[in-house]
Formats: sequence, structure tokens, C-alpha cells
Amino acid sequence: MAQTIETTRTGTQTSWHGGRRTALHVAAEREAELLARTLGAQVRSARRARRWTQAQLGARVGLSQSRISSIEDGHGAGAPTGVWIALGIALGRPFAAAISWPLVPEPQDAGHLSAQELVLSLARRHGRPGAFELSTKPSDPSRSIDVGVRDDRRRVLIVNEISNRIDDLGQAVRDHRRKRAEAEGLAAVIGGDDGPYRVASCWIVRATAANCALVARYPRIIESTFPGSSRRWVAALVAGGDPPLEPSLVWADLAGTRIYEHRRAGSAGAHRRDG
Repeated sequence: MAQTIETTRTGTQTSWHGGRRTALHVAAEREAELLARTLGAQVRSARRARRWTQAQLGARVGLSQSRISSIEDGHGAGAPTGVWIALGIALGRPFAAAISWPLVPEPQDAGHLSAQELVLSLARRHGRPGAFELSTKPSDPSRSIDVGVRDDRRRVLIVNEISNRIDDLGQAVRDHRRKRAEAEGLAAVIGGDDGPYRVASCWIVRATAANCALVARYPRIIESTFPGSSRRWVAALVAGGDPPLEPSLVWADLAGTRIYEHRRAGSAGAHRRDG
């Protein structure tokens, strides 16, 4: 958004162009005013410590006594950065500024969380209760399913394991099998007197270049470990269809907005990566 700066005797005013004044502009102006009051008080304190008058400080930086007075009173929100730098140098208190840390820090596992959020959203859309990091062993909090989903109509407990980055394919496969096995006990508890729920599992892998390359490099391992229909699993997760009996692998796009099927080696588009 373009902006123009107009300097007057009493200060510097900023006018915004390119659209109506929004809540963002209001918040920015409020923050600027608070900062100007803080900086103005610091200028006054530093000037008095040097036993200078406002006119003496103004003479050093090329501003009038009235402008220095206005800045010290907290009315310097629109002053150019150069003015603050000059004041800092003159007072022996160099001006420093930086963009702060994000208001909402990006978590280290943001990609993994995005995929979990997507799976939970899809489950809710089809009336399936979902659980984030569903514990499979209450005595060991580290043992959990990334997203556990119950299909109460079909009496199925769906184990959704999500891989953000595959560093060790063998370990990832072992973890998936272990969690599926542990889910059997949980399925028995959920089923109650009517008998245990069936356990179905799906491996959801983020479609990064590294993950796609690794899966494409070992097609026989993937096929033997996840023999189920990837297309049917996509239908089960996205459209609320019946979860297949056998586990399979599906892809999640990098933005965490879509799940799509894994094409086996030799099929058209088998190595396609969705970014």
C-alpha cells in the first residue's frame, strides 16, 4: 500500500492511499502513538541529563524548539526515521529498531499440524468424532495416534498416522504397525458389550519432494506394507466412505488443504507431487 508523507511545522502526518481506512490502520496508528510517547520521554530524559535546552538540541539536529517540545510531549508518531536517528546520535543514545517476533509463532511441526487439522475437519464434516493425538496407552502419554477417528455407524476405529518428513522408512512402518496393534485394545473398550470396533489404518504422508522421492524409490516396500486401495481410502476420508479393510498410503498437499491418492509404480502420474 502506497503512502505519502507531508511535513508541517507541528509534525509529520501520514495519509494512506489505495483503499478505505481499515482496522489494521487504526491499530498501526495506535501503536505508533504509544511508541512515540515512549521515545519522546526518552529524548527528554537524555536531553536533561546533558543539561541542554530544547533549542540547543534542536539546533544540533536541525529542528525548531517547538518541534523538539512536540516530540518530547509524545507527538512524534509521524516523524521520519531519520529524525529519530539524528536525535539518538546527538544524545549519545543511538536509535534502534527491529521487526519483532511473529504475533503467532509458526510451530516447528506446522506441516504435521496442518494435516491433522485437515483430517479432523473432514471427520467432523461426516459426523465422525475425531481425537487429536489419541492416547493408546494411558500409562504412557507418548504412545498416541496422530488422529483417531470413530465411525460409529460402521463401528470402525480409524487410525490416521501422519508423516511430515520420512527420515527412516523402516522405523515409520514399524511405528504405524505398532500403533495399529495398540489401537485394537482401544477398539475393544470403545465397542463395549457389543464387541470391539474394527480397526482400519491409513498412512497420510505430506507430499514434499523428499517424501515423494523416498516412496517412489521403494515401491515394493510400500506396496507390501500398505496393500489397500489408496483411492478408496481417499474416498473414506474425504467423502465419508467405508474405510477399507487393508491399510494404504495417501498424500496430503503441503498447504494442508487436500488429500489425494497415491499412484502405485507403473501407473500414470505415479510420481506426481502436489505442492
